[in-house]
Amino acid sequence: MTRPLVLASNNHGKLAEFDRLLAPLGFAIQTQAALNISEAEEPYATFIENALAKARHAARESGLPALADDSGICVPALGGAPGVFSARYAGEPKSDAANNVKLVADLQAHQDKSAYYYCVLVYLRHADDPQPVIADARWHGEIIDQPRGQGGFGYDPHFWLPSLNKTAAELTPEEKNQLSHRAQALRILIAQLA
Repeated sequence: MTRPLVLASNNHGKLAEFDRLLAPLGFAIQTQAALNISEAEEPYATFIENALAKARHAARESGLPALADDSGICVPALGGAPGVFSARYAGEPKSDAANNVKLVADLQAHQDKSAYYYCVLVYLRHADDPQPVIADARWHGEIIDQPRGQGGFGYDPHFWLPSLNKTAAELTPEEKNQLSHRAQALRILIAQLA
């Protein structure tokens, strides 16, 4: 028996990743765009509130269970910034290159270059679900000044993983799908849903 699920995202990379991991549990995932659902507003200061808003919007508009994520990079020396503003850290229009330039510049005065990617996932059975299933995870690393690697996106070329002696952009897609904050959170969510 397949269980329909709407993904509160139009990102095809996320769809492929979630589909691969959730299909064995019987979920048949569609993006909200495939159902002509607009993207939700993300006005909140926390990842959890934004993910919950996105999941509620997708569930309400589709009448289906919904899965949403909100994620970004957090740098302790910058008080947790960019945080929920990771995609638009350098302003509009959003640009990975501009965001990376701003992050490296903002860290110049700090000794502590530690950072972590953070992801929260929210699964709702219906729009008014009083008990959302929530999973979150962190992926720890450091910010380096010079970019390395051609893979990934966002801050990956500057996100150094000391234990691997690589940036996230130097990992294969398979390696990243095993190690990333989103992969970790998804494994936690799957365990809860199973």
